[in-house]
Amino acid sequence: MASYLLSHQHEPIECGVVFAAFKGHESPLRRRAALASCASGGHAIWWTVEAHSERDALALLPLYVADRTTVTRVAEVQIP
Repeated sequence: MASYLLSHQHEPIECGVVFAAFKGHESPLRRRAALASCASGGHAIWWTVEAHSERDALALLPLYVADRTTVTRVAEVQIP
């Protein structure tokens, strides 16, 4: 499996909808910590996930969230 960075952005008014969308979506991302900037005014959330494809990575998110998310394949590197 590959690693992907899911980068989601939404408007301030959409915060409640984004978090509520997970209640109706079975996902291993539920009840798990994620990096987010909502509390500081950025209104973005980031997840690092493992999946077979970009499509599978996005499927971990509710459709409402996935539609506003970009997917980037990533890998760990050693910084000299």
